[in-house]
Amino acid sequence: MSTTRLLLLADTHLPKRAKVLPDEVWAAVADADVVVHAGDWVTEGLLDELQARRPVIGCWGNNDGPELRRRLPEVARTTIQGVRLGVVHETGAATGREARMDRQHPGLDLLVFGHSHIPWDSVTPGGTRLLNPGSPTDRRRQPYATYMTAVLSTTAVDATLHRLPRR
Repeated sequence: MSTTRLLLLADTHLPKRAKVLPDEVWAAVADADVVVHAGDWVTEGLLDELQARRPVIGCWGNNDGPELRRRLPEVARTTIQGVRLGVVHETGAATGREARMDRQHPGLDLLVFGHSHIPWDSVTPGGTRLLNPGSPTDRRRQPYATYMTAVLSTTAVDATLHRLPRR
């Protein structure tokens, strides 16, 4: 059975929250087949760096200016390994998120999102897996900065949350 390794990122806020991505995240880029970024890049530099290394599926976030909005959609959609994937920055309040995402993004198997900087992993009543990798550069009130990896196959989405060492 064939699989595809994803690196899931969001809310990198470069160079405002950090000057560069942590080395561990760059190592995860090297291990990934595809990078998925759920917005709040802030500048185009990281998008260019990632695209030079791996295919990127991404969207723009509320902190992204006109240059990124010209290059990226508000909602990205694709199919990988038969998994119907969506990427969006904002999903609203945690309360009611699952039912709301079923209504707003029907027909997906996996929806990756950002904005809150809070890791999230749940399944909607309609069966869509919701993943928020948190932020690798701006943990806000979270105990750790984080990112996710996921392995896609035709039968499963196996996701892992990674905590970065405190700096």
